[in-house]
Amino acid sequence: MKEKVEAVLDKIRPSLVADGGNVELIDVSDGVVKVKLTGACAGCPMSTMTLRMGIERLVKRELPEIKEVVAV
Repeated sequence: MKEKVEAVLDKIRPSLVADGGNVELIDVSDGVVKVKLTGACAGCPMSTMTLRMGIERLVKRELPEIKEVVAV
């Protein structure tokens, strides 16, 4: 499952990198994906929006078995 999630994250990663940030996959268990926002994303006030409306929405659309994406 980690490989599938990583493949989905690779689709959104170029957008994050273009803004000076990135996302790192920490763990996947029981339908919950744990990620760490890095670079400019780590301190950005819009990071919650990026996490929910960008990363989580894409992951859940591509992998319906995922329940949520959380930042750690």
